[in-house]
Amino acid sequence: MPARIAIVTTVELASPDADEAALLPHLPEAELVAWDDPAVDWAGFDLAILRSTWNYHDDLDGFLAWARRASSLTRLLNPVDTVAWNTDKRYLADLAAEGFPVVPTTFVAPGEAVPDDAVVGLGGHLVVKPSVGAGSNGARLFDGDAAGAAAHVAALHAQGKVAMLQPYLAEVDTSGETALVYLGGRFSHAARKGAILSRDMSFDTGLYADEEITAATATEAERELGDRIVAALPGMGHPDLAYVRVDLLPAADGPVVLELELTEPSLFLTLDPAAPVRAAQAFRALL
Repeated sequence: MPARIAIVTTVELASPDADEAALLPHLPEAELVAWDDPAVDWAGFDLAILRSTWNYHDDLDGFLAWARRASSLTRLLNPVDTVAWNTDKRYLADLAAEGFPVVPTTFVAPGEAVPDDAVVGLGGHLVVKPSVGAGSNGARLFDGDAAGAAAHVAALHAQGKVAMLQPYLAEVDTSGETALVYLGGRFSHAARKGAILSRDMSFDTGLYADEEITAATATEAERELGDRIVAALPGMGHPDLAYVRVDLLPAADGPVVLELELTEPSLFLTLDPAAPVRAAQAFRALL
């Protein structure tokens, strides 16, 4: 029987996203399957690759419970332990402990007050967002509005969410954010993402903020940092990864990690004509 690959999406996405539309013609053994469709027989697939499961943060416990069930029936990538780690941005503290430069972050759990030694005070130029979230949902930018920032922290706490406080790195307004895409452990291509929080956000799909994305050439410093992180992940307990996306921001002393995307990142396959084929080859090799 021919191998079957599930490209995992959600029932909330009415049509294939750009990555999926580019990938599927090169991966005929694959089909789109929704994680939140109870009728799916996951045992019928040789491999399930998480892709556009962009509503996972609405019910993280339910999503992880599904991932564990699916993992008992088929091979799920990226692995469920990696997904559980990566869906809470407190992993940034783990990366910092490993010596990687990350955006300075203070985590404030429900019931806690913002500490006096926070990396940026509520009256500063800062980003406040939930530690569990996707597509910029729940992220807001404040500049000197201590009352507004405090209110947003309180609103996140009221939802049972851990709040994150990060200084706003103004370099992103001119240089943008760089996303490095790795497929099967190898660097594939880079993308440049325009600043989102400093302009009015829109959510055309309802699942994630619209972004301005262009093809990019990673700098030597960006590649060096991205390559080091990808090489370190197996030793940190995250082997057998189908993809990694390393999101970097420019800073005065060099690039810093904003996010490490191991769960459901857009891979921006349409920005490089060869990227869909590379992705298909990398995913097929995992069978």
